[in-house]
Amino acid sequence: MKIKTGFVMRTVMGLNLVSGEGLDKANYTKMVKLNDSAAFLWKRVEGKEFTVENLADLLKGEYGIDDATAGHDAAVIAARWKEIGLLED
Repeated sequence: MKIKTGFVMRTVMGLNLVSGEGLDKANYTKMVKLNDSAAFLWKRVEGKEFTVENLADLLKGEYGIDDATAGHDAAVIAARWKEIGLLED
């Protein structure tokens, strides 16, 4: 999977916000707020192909959490991003 082209994350007044820029045929008037761990992952995978396992490895390396927790959290983040249309397969 990969973050769809046209979505960018910016930090505004301490908030990590994702919005669509230059996207045709869609209404992206809303912004998505990412917590710090989701923003960390976004920065690390932006512009790259990745898997849930890649996300889990990044979480383990950054936060020192166990495999089960990292795998669960990575799956939740990827599923949410996919659900709201931020990812392409």
